[in-house]
Amino acid sequence: MTKPKPVAVVTTTQAPTKSIHGLLETLRPDGCPLLIIGDEKGPTSYDIEGAELFTLKQQLHLPFTLAGLLSFGHYTRKNLGYLVAMERGATCIYETDDDNAPLPNWTWRTQRCCARKVPRTGWINAYRSFSDEHIWPRGFPLELCHISLTHNSIAKDVFEVDSPVQQGLANGSPDVDALWRLMMDKTIAFRESSSLFLPKGAWCPFNSQSTWWFPAAYPLMYLPSNCTFRMTDIWRSFVAQRCLWELGTGVTFHGPEVVQARNSHDLMRNFEDEISGYLKNTQIARWLDEAPLKSGSQAVSRNMLICYELLVARGVFPEKELDLVRAWIADVKNLQEA
Repeated sequence: MTKPKPVAVVTTTQAPTKSIHGLLETLRPDGCPLLIIGDEKGPTSYDIEGAELFTLKQQLHLPFTLAGLLSFGHYTRKNLGYLVAMERGATCIYETDDDNAPLPNWTWRTQRCCARKVPRTGWINAYRSFSDEHIWPRGFPLELCHISLTHNSIAKDVFEVDSPVQQGLANGSPDVDALWRLMMDKTIAFRESSSLFLPKGAWCPFNSQSTWWFPAAYPLMYLPSNCTFRMTDIWRSFVAQRCLWELGTGVTFHGPEVVQARNSHDLMRNFEDEISGYLKNTQIARWLDEAPLKSGSQAVSRNMLICYELLVARGVFPEKELDLVRAWIADVKNLQEA
């Protein structure tokens, strides 16, 4: 049996944080490399065992069309880390941020996992399956935040599911929107509970803070550039979920697996950057629901392109976003055929 080759990816402008040291201590025993994607602000070096830094200059010399098209000073340079991981034959790509450290229960995931299945379609507040707090994930429609999906409202039976995208929750300072943090900010400890699988028709935003991707979903990792930092991974998650349905699968949410010691944020700036999501997230899901996609593994990249073409036509992204999407698709295809 071929030994799995997982690769972890982080983007940062800082020197190694305490969380990064904790992540590397977890990754080293299995020989999993951590790819560090820098930017204009740095870092210029990253002298820590197990980490490999790609400075902005190095990124521009990568053999990917996308490398010369991405904006500077934007989180979406992380896309290049995904491509490098694919180039190196990664059998799983784990992405996280530089302020997340693994909890003691952190463990390697496999594409087939055990989870409870959500019993209905529509918007699902997955956080409420792991907490009795009034809390919702960043990107969840504000007009639906009163919806409660509690631990007791889901069937307790656990099934084996095939899920090429999986999201782990973060204790401490979990990923929530600026409104929640401005009004109710507190330390959160999610309940350790059976994982939750969202089937076709069930929507919940997922982020890029502790997320597992397997090869069937690699084309869907693309982070869009022509939107705010606070929306890029959220809008990606909507496109990915819609395309996963055409593979007969969906996203799985796991209980807490990392703890976030959150980097400093300007909450009012976060709020401003999230306004487009507050206004559009429900519509985006509705439009994607209606997208004319095709089933099967051969249609994944084409389905993703159709989704972005639709969102461009609806004014969510400008036309120039499609140049980046097409470059990404071409780069992924070249890697898959190599």
